Amino acid sequence: MTAVPASARVLQCVPFAREVSGIDLRGNANTWWGQAAGRYDRGSTPQVGAVMAFKATSRMRVGHVAMVSRVVSDREVLLTHANWSTRGGIERDVRAVDVSPAGDWSQVRVWYAANHDLGTSVNPVSGFIYAHGSRSVEPAVAEPAMPTVTIATNAPVHVSGGVAIN
Repeated sequence: MTAVPASARVLQCVPFAREVSGIDLRGNANTWWGQAAGRYDRGSTPQVGAVMAFKATSRMRVGHVAMVSRVVSDREVLLTHANWSTRGGIERDVRAVDVSPAGDWSQVRVWYAANHDLGTSVNPVSGFIYAHGSRSVEPAVAEPAMPTVTIATNAPVHVSGGVAIN
């Protein structure tokens, strides 16, 4: 059996964000924004499933990435991420608030467990990377309901899942 260094056992934000979002990028979090260009749509509007890409700072030298798990309002989201409040820990549905003067999500404050409130630092954000190569950079709008169609037939009709309608 091979020994694994203790540092290798700490869950980092990048592999966790990749797993929960389906966005297949690698490398330090501060490189995700640039790597996403041409592969994934990017923008400044939060969407469920998108990854918020934090810029590197003196305190966060390799940046940070977190998945948007819920959009609460135009200035608040809930994030699911790893390695933020606790080294290697996972946090689900924690508050992040847009504190940018322009309301463009370029600066956020994020829930920090030790404070039992938003952290005291303002964190710069590059923007949101949208999962699955989405072509929409605005919040999804519900499709209009399709009218009900009645089909008259004597033969069984098979629908997805193998359910027969007689």
